[in-house]
Amino acid sequence: MNHFFRSLSAHQQVGALFLMVFGLLALASIVYTLLALRDTGEPATASLRQARLREARRLLRTTWVMVSVFWLAWVLGGGVATLLFAFVAFFALREFVTLSPPSRRDHRSLVLAFFVVLPTQFWLVWTGQFDRFTVFIPVYVFLALPVVSALADDPEHFLERTAKLQWGIMVCVYGLSHVPALLLLQFPGWGTERNAFLVFFLAAVVQTGMLAQHLAGRWLRRPPVAPRISRSFHWTSWGWGMAAGGLLGGLLAGITPFKPGQALAMALIACASGSLGHLVMKAIKRDRGIPSWGSQGRSVTGASGLLDRVDALSFAAPVFFHSIRWTFGLH
Repeated sequence: MNHFFRSLSAHQQVGALFLMVFGLLALASIVYTLLALRDTGEPATASLRQARLREARRLLRTTWVMVSVFWLAWVLGGGVATLLFAFVAFFALREFVTLSPPSRRDHRSLVLAFFVVLPTQFWLVWTGQFDRFTVFIPVYVFLALPVVSALADDPEHFLERTAKLQWGIMVCVYGLSHVPALLLLQFPGWGTERNAFLVFFLAAVVQTGMLAQHLAGRWLRRPPVAPRISRSFHWTSWGWGMAAGGLLGGLLAGITPFKPGQALAMALIACASGSLGHLVMKAIKRDRGIPSWGSQGRSVTGASGLLDRVDALSFAAPVFFHSIRWTFGLH
């Protein structure tokens, strides 16, 4: 099987990989449907069972959406993939801003964020200007936004309003822009047409780590680290998530330009940054008083909370990207 896989072209290898992933997701969906139709006849445990089924449905739906987006990114090519993720970032930022309403006098800052900062950031990615796109937002935009807001002559809650918009841009635009940037990395002896494996590697280890952490948090009763933010997050469950994501990363070393030890290290870096970033986004939701970004029909994207699907990836992608560049000396 391994010999057959290696005999395929790079394009065929990526296609075969996505075919296997979609097959596994279809199988998991069938199993979920059968479990949902099953009637246990035990009212005492019905509510717990329904809660677990709802959680499984949410995880399945999230995985389907992410895999479909990555598949489209690969099919359409690097340029169109960058445009696709720009749209994802646009709707994610819109969702974030909607649930953190700014002042009316921040209108110019919002226009700057959506129609100047976002397209410029993804244009820099598309053109491969890595040294510029990595500093454009955290340096130039972070300094320009407060100036634009100050010119609106509204000092009320100025620091809070400015920080909200800056944070939304950092997570929704800067973080997500590093996903299509992975498709443009040039490893010696590794064609860029194989970089779809890097995107798959990142998404797979982060999702696996989050799933393992969630299941461990459900089954292993430990005192939570931050109970007012997440009752399921404790270091034991976090360790299980790291172990699961790291193990998968080591097993997937063959489809990446990494050696097994390097793949393990990169997977651990991605899992750690993604899971801790997810905790940070939970803290923001608690501050806003909502259980999820798409709760109570307040999602503006129609995706029942787009940020709930991409928050871990938004934190993991830039850390993963720059860890690769620094480790392998890519320019």
